[in-house]
Amino acid sequence: MHKMQCSSVVRLAGVFRRFSRRLKSTGGRPSAPLGSRVLTNPDDIFKHNMWDHVQWTEEEKENARQKAEENSCEQIPLTEQGKFTTEAFQYWDKFYETHQDKFFKDRKWLFLEFPELLPPDAKCHNTNMCLDDQQAEYPHPMGSSTDPETRYQHHESSTNHHRTEASNHQESCHQAPAVKNETAFPGQHASFRILEVGCGVGNSVFPIINSIKDADAFVYCCDFSPCAIQLVKEHPDYSGSVCHAFVHDICEETASFPFPPQSLDVILAVFVLSSIHPDRIQGVVNQLSMYLKHGGILLFRDYGRYDFSQLRFKKGRCLSENFYIRGDGTCVYFFTKEEVHDLFSQAGLEEIQNLEDRRLQVNRGKKVAMHRVWMQSKYRKLHLSTLSSS
Repeated sequence: MHKMQCSSVVRLAGVFRRFSRRLKSTGGRPSAPLGSRVLTNPDDIFKHNMWDHVQWTEEEKENARQKAEENSCEQIPLTEQGKFTTEAFQYWDKFYETHQDKFFKDRKWLFLEFPELLPPDAKCHNTNMCLDDQQAEYPHPMGSSTDPETRYQHHESSTNHHRTEASNHQESCHQAPAVKNETAFPGQHASFRILEVGCGVGNSVFPIINSIKDADAFVYCCDFSPCAIQLVKEHPDYSGSVCHAFVHDICEETASFPFPPQSLDVILAVFVLSSIHPDRIQGVVNQLSMYLKHGGILLFRDYGRYDFSQLRFKKGRCLSENFYIRGDGTCVYFFTKEEVHDLFSQAGLEEIQNLEDRRLQVNRGKKVAMHRVWMQSKYRKLHLSTLSSS
């Protein structure tokens, strides 16, 4: 095992030297906003828990492809697959009953990567969350709390880039016409409305609520786990004056939302679409896009193809290509950049950002390095004027 770990570090050394040369030619900073801790000296690999913008060798890409092919060759029989879709909410409900609100930490990286969540009239009440480097949280790769090292990462961002992007979005959204609906609905009088789908126990919701205080904004959040929604409502920061939490299955086409179409400025989908069968994801995104205002934005972050968590699945856990079942019955799909683009484009949304976030996660105690891959995207609903002219 020690020889394998050493050889892995040696292989990475060549990659870092090449990446270092590329950084020098581009001013020493990655063009993408997803962090700035870049490993240029392989001797430093175990100094931090996470390194950003990691480049893979062709050998590593091929090894990852082969591992995924190997663990996908034996699929769960079709006769047994249906329950993981029809009973999905039960598996997640049991997950939250077991872990309550102790499994994930609040996503303090949200406003670094998604400043569009802040309405124009909001002043961030937690400046550390908005401006400083924080420990960011991502789900454990196998849905278990037995390996807490994989639940956190160090996260840095370019705030000037985000401020400009957020400003452009906010101007765009507020050019959209006001919602005309005679039926009253929660948050009707707010000028800025956010929906988080698959909110879990509120690890995104409460950082948002606590950062939009005194702003004319409202947050909706839904999950198909009744246990998760109950935990959200029991949270001391929950208030019906700024938030409406409700049980909802986004895969159910006939289920209605408690707000009208074209009423939302932002939809947040963080590590939720990957839990849906790939054949159903497009329908979900199509439906969600109907509720965005023209100029509204959908923010997405989820698992990327050949992430460490995909490669560590054993044979017999595969439901379909790149779609797996965890030991607790919850499912996970691993996206490519091209799939993400097609997914949102076919729903009538235009690309603002579509990035593949490749990192090296390090267990310093065990001297093990793991390749992590996440997708991060932002897509805007076209204005009516743009649609009519095209």
